[in-house]
Amino acid sequence: MTLEDEDIKTIEKFALQNAVKYGQPPQVGAVMGRVMGQCPHLRPKAKDVTAEVQKIIDQVAEGKPDVWQQRLEEIAPELIEELNTKKEPEKGLKPLDVTEGERVVMRFAPNPNGPATLGSARGMVINSEYVKMYGGDFIIRFDDTDPQTKRPLLEAYEWYLDDCKWLGIEPDRVVKASDRITLYYEYARKLIEMGHAYVCFCEGADFKKYKDSCTPCPDRDRNPAENLEHWHKMIEGAYEEKSAVLRIKTDINHKDPALRDFGAFRIVKATHPRPEVGDKYVVWPLLDFEGAIEDHELGMTHIIRGKDLMDSEKRQKYIYDYLGWEYPKTTHWGRIKMHEFGKFSTSALRKSIEEGEYTGWDDPRLPTIRAIRRRGIKPQALRKFMVDMGVGETDVSISMDSLYSENRKLIDSKAKRFFFVPDPQKIEIIDGKHTVANPPLHPVENMGNRSIKVDNIVYISREDAKELSIGSLLRLKDLYNIEIVSTQPLRAKHIGDSMDEAREKRPPIVQWVAEDNLHVEVLSPEGVFTGIGELQIADEIDKVVQFERFGFCRIDNVKEKEVVAYFTHK
Repeated sequence: MTLEDEDIKTIEKFALQNAVKYGQPPQVGAVMGRVMGQCPHLRPKAKDVTAEVQKIIDQVAEGKPDVWQQRLEEIAPELIEELNTKKEPEKGLKPLDVTEGERVVMRFAPNPNGPATLGSARGMVINSEYVKMYGGDFIIRFDDTDPQTKRPLLEAYEWYLDDCKWLGIEPDRVVKASDRITLYYEYARKLIEMGHAYVCFCEGADFKKYKDSCTPCPDRDRNPAENLEHWHKMIEGAYEEKSAVLRIKTDINHKDPALRDFGAFRIVKATHPRPEVGDKYVVWPLLDFEGAIEDHELGMTHIIRGKDLMDSEKRQKYIYDYLGWEYPKTTHWGRIKMHEFGKFSTSALRKSIEEGEYTGWDDPRLPTIRAIRRRGIKPQALRKFMVDMGVGETDVSISMDSLYSENRKLIDSKAKRFFFVPDPQKIEIIDGKHTVANPPLHPVENMGNRSIKVDNIVYISREDAKELSIGSLLRLKDLYNIEIVSTQPLRAKHIGDSMDEAREKRPPIVQWVAEDNLHVEVLSPEGVFTGIGELQIADEIDKVVQFERFGFCRIDNVKEKEVVAYFTHK
């Protein structure tokens, strides 16, 4: 498959721009990222593009900076100007380091001890976006080999896949580590036979003393045959929990104690929640070992992981070196802190749900994708929010307002408007007109109008009512003007319909709900708001609407004249 002349020129200009900027020939991945971002039609031709990029880089490498500058001025002077213009930090994804002919394979590897959180969404979106950018493969791998401390939740496996689907992500493969225990056993056997692993019988406190003093454990120099015998006994269940650990030999004098002879397998006599696994195994791999093996077996080319896992990477590289493997290219990113949620852990959330503090994993107060979905956040907004955040080692502290802003762009023109009155206060219009109000369903878009029958009773919010006194004037939005004639009880008289008169006298314009209404309960991160709303809200189930002066809400369910809505955002 050949490339068009214009495509080749695009590759050349981005290669030259990179060379001029950094004073040296560019990396293939850096040019690929710019080209694929600029020319999405080339993504299916990734192999041909990579070859052409390498060819052009080789040509660039033969020249010097003044030659690069001159050629770039000839074919793309605007890119020279771009380099000379001080810009805001770029949002989005930096290019990966991709070598010629390399098929990018990346993964997202959650522990399914609860549903996906906003942090999980970052891993899902960014890895899948990179794979899409380079025309590679995306794998979901469930790291579910801890049946006790981080015990998997059976429903969570499907929840993750459902959230992926909602986000528009289709994994090329789904792997459950608990299905592959015998694979890990086989690699453990190889490492034992090679003399790189041993069974340690030290108590935890004793081993720590050995490790901290750079002293070999008494079991460290046992011969491979004896270690294999102990290993088989571990697998057969001959030893009790915590009595034996399979360790990987490293540099016992390493300056970092965390890298000295780390644990690879431990005994856990707990039944795995997946019935296919159950009580088949009593020896389980620790995450550093399982992840190392799987990243090789599944052909990972690139890994994005938290910078707090750098020690894990260093431990895993011992396994790769022993087995003669090449470690994937790794990028680290900092933690995300959402102002509205602070620190959270799936285990702690699970405990709080079980204790009844939250209604479930989709409680609007929780930072789970299930909760975000139920509140009416669109997947496109969440994807853009994550991509714009980019990948960097700096810890990110960000407000949900950024996500809400993206979502507002998507829903504002489509969300119908309705009146909702929290904490309602009744007003009797003593000479009220029996009429029909026709407020617009949207202030700008041509969606038509609502039809609301009005008698002599309306409700406004207690907040709007508390400052009223005899003689106060109000404009009932899209209805008519009233004057308060009594506060105990609250009564008013109709004083005209004209909006022009209302503008002239400048009374407060308040929302209202007619006597025939719905009871509405709004669940939000700040708590529960109860009030009343228009009858037509009942027709909007599973849609996002705007309760005027309150915010956007998704109508979750309707039963008779009872409505439950989830607060989306302002």
